[in-house]
Amino acid sequence: MPKLVLLRHGQSRWNLEDKFTGWVDVDLTPEGEAQARKGGELIKAAGLSFDRCFTSVLTRAIRTSWLALAAAGQAYVPEVKDWRLNERHYGGLTGLNKTDTAAKFGAEQVKVWRRSYDVPPPPLAAGGEFDFAADRRYAGAPVPDTESLKTTLERVEPYWSAEIAPKLVAGETLLIAAHGNSLRAIVKLLYGLDDVAIIGVEIPTGNPLLIELDAQLRPVAARYLDQGRAEALPAAA
Repeated sequence: MPKLVLLRHGQSRWNLEDKFTGWVDVDLTPEGEAQARKGGELIKAAGLSFDRCFTSVLTRAIRTSWLALAAAGQAYVPEVKDWRLNERHYGGLTGLNKTDTAAKFGAEQVKVWRRSYDVPPPPLAAGGEFDFAADRRYAGAPVPDTESLKTTLERVEPYWSAEIAPKLVAGETLLIAAHGNSLRAIVKLLYGLDDVAIIGVEIPTGNPLLIELDAQLRPVAARYLDQGRAEALPAAA
């Protein structure tokens, strides 16, 4: 039975500063590092052994994978990094303080940008501090100027289908250390959630989500490894 663990990165510096981060490459805070290590300890206690790890090209997710795997005694596990597992691009909101942005545009408008399925924030202007077009991590890639969860899923899905799903079909146990929205995209794919149901799904930081799959990669069981946390997933469609 294939097993998949989804691990959202620990607290980043901009999480602590309440900023829209998206594709900006900020590091973990000491608290975020502790969360990643705790995730690895939970993985070890659950007796999980990984064949492979997938992560994004952003430091906070990469270091979360390193810290978690080391804490689990599996630092040797092969790792694949790909930009398609990045957090969603927050467009023109990138780098802004969330409270200040709500005061400027109104809390309801900011809520739509943050939590709706298919309404992206305003696009990021080209040539500014957070223009990633010249970043060599994205050479040849269609760098967006903003994303919704819908367009995030549209870049995650082909990567999932081509690179991750075949490993699960072959019986591998995988860890994906990534971001709230790229992981929510994977949950939507696996569970067949509609565009409304996915809005209510939140992936907690540093709490590994173990999903057991059948041969067709349909979820048959799922649980967060920290049993003290009460988050739940909708039933699979």
